[in-house]
Amino acid sequence: MINLIDPRIDCVFKAILGANENKNLLIHFLNAVLELKGKDIIKEVEILNPFNNKDYIGDKLSIVDIKAKDANKKTYQIEIQIAIHDYLISRIIYNWATIYCAQIREGEDYDKLNPVISIWILGGSLFPKIYKYHLPFKFTNMEENLVLSDQAVIHIFQLPKWKKGKTIVSDKDRWLCFFKEGRTLDWKNPPKHFQTKEMRQAMSVLKRFSEKERDALMYQHRLHLHFKENTLSNIAKRSEKVLKDRKRILKEKRDALKEKRDALKALKDTQKKYKLLEQALISKGIDPESFLTEK
Repeated sequence: MINLIDPRIDCVFKAILGANENKNLLIHFLNAVLELKGKDIIKEVEILNPFNNKDYIGDKLSIVDIKAKDANKKTYQIEIQIAIHDYLISRIIYNWATIYCAQIREGEDYDKLNPVISIWILGGSLFPKIYKYHLPFKFTNMEENLVLSDQAVIHIFQLPKWKKGKTIVSDKDRWLCFFKEGRTLDWKNPPKHFQTKEMRQAMSVLKRFSEKERDALMYQHRLHLHFKENTLSNIAKRSEKVLKDRKRILKEKRDALKEKRDALKALKDTQKKYKLLEQALISKGIDPESFLTEK
């Protein structure tokens, strides 16, 4: 059976990684994509905003991320974003800063602040010229290669850069492949690299959205909103391009008009100088026309 449920749609994404009953999948996902080893491995997390069907009954597109805290008080924000828009980088930074600042209230000590790690899975390429699919960011001094703080980390995963047909050799590859190609999965006969406990559990969530009426309706509603959002975004981009073209044409016309005015002014200035020279010659008893007569 070919799956028609896209795991990148926010309600599905959050049901897979943000539901308390699937907490083990969130732990597995974090350890996999962050490639944590040894003492850094996450063993337990608390989901701060667990998945709730009611979050998705309205048009609240803002409720799309997952927030969790581990035993070391590190906060993780995981978000899926299908469409790439001009202000996405600002949104990524703003969301990280909001979560970081929310840890303390006015008057509290800064030592209560703990690391916030943001993970963004993107359906498009935020950096088209960069071939890497995983781009981690920190506050650093590039000249001296100094890290200002280890409390700020943002991981960006560009799914289009993760090549289709790539050999699956790690759990990180499995998760990225799942989110990139999950819509085309065959539940009954999944590829060998998806025949693990975690991947089967993730696929069961897709199956639930396909088979249960309430979940299916919720999925279709959210899918419609995503299409609507993408359509409006594309219209805005086209309108912006038309506006830019009109501004460019208007500027070119203004520049041409200015050049014409400058040329006319230069001509008038030349004519004025010629007139003054002509008068000066006449006052000296010299015929100006004699300068123009060929000898």
